[in-house]
Amino acid sequence: MKHTLSTTLVLSSLLTVSHTANARDLVKIDGSSTVFPITEAMAEEFQIAEKGKTMVTVGISGTGGGFKKFCRGETDISNASRPIKDSERKLCEENGVEFIELPAALDALTVVINPKNDWVKQLNVEDLKKAWEPAAQGKITSWKQMNPDFPDRPLKLFGPGTDSGTYDYFLEAVVEGKSSRGDFTATEDDNIIVQGVANDVDALGFFGLAYFEENKDKLKAAPISWKGGAAVEPSVENAKNATYQPLSRPIFIYVSKKSADEKKHVERFVEFYMDEKEASKLVSEVGYVPLPEKAYKLAQENFKNRSTGSVFHGAEVGVGIEELLARTPK
Repeated sequence: MKHTLSTTLVLSSLLTVSHTANARDLVKIDGSSTVFPITEAMAEEFQIAEKGKTMVTVGISGTGGGFKKFCRGETDISNASRPIKDSERKLCEENGVEFIELPAALDALTVVINPKNDWVKQLNVEDLKKAWEPAAQGKITSWKQMNPDFPDRPLKLFGPGTDSGTYDYFLEAVVEGKSSRGDFTATEDDNIIVQGVANDVDALGFFGLAYFEENKDKLKAAPISWKGGAAVEPSVENAKNATYQPLSRPIFIYVSKKSADEKKHVERFVEFYMDEKEASKLVSEVGYVPLPEKAYKLAQENFKNRSTGSVFHGAEVGVGIEELLARTPK
């Protein structure tokens, strides 16, 4: 079955209705809107394979919101578009929640502009930092202020809300900090960013590659230049070959070890999710980049061995997925 963001959003509303099945037949997932399309496609196909034995519900409360529920033991799996933070690890530890960190796919965080914008041929990371850093609030209000080569037109910014892992990753990659200006249109619904940029020639926004691919008839992606290098367009290939930097990133699911150990249907779902053949097909269908073959094998081993903890050492940008998976989680 062909999966798109529009179909998965509809399926989510259908699949999250009340269900009378015994709790042991239920897989509860929440978190990132970026990872949602992948997990929802997986959920649909898994439910078909299970012939109705298992129900999978997938909510969208943002990466941060999802971790709050997960670390309180309210969900089995948390979708995340960034690695778990130290504060979230602490919350999990306080509640006795051990987790297994697994990559779901690769993403190319995409900076989008209106198709009628005829002055942006590329954007430098320095341009983006100047527009989004905290010091820009109330001061950098025009395109010309962001880059003197651009016209003196109002700059209208759209982005994910502060609970979003995409927001967090963008800050680390571009602003190199923990916060941004606050005077932008923030939302946990990526479709609002699509509408905002599509309807305003002066707008700029960012989100995951899949939402751009789904709406490329309404938006234009800006090629990105980093550290003085040539500008590179966001694409599946450029995410896979790591030339689209610093905005290529892995996205994740976090699995409760207790759920995986005690609920066989959760274990089966995660094994289904990490199956290279099934995952590559579904990840591609919803517009993301499948993991390299070696990465799927390493992830399968980590899950089988119940390797708990995270391989990340604070905020890291531009690290290859195979290098990450080869690390020992802590």
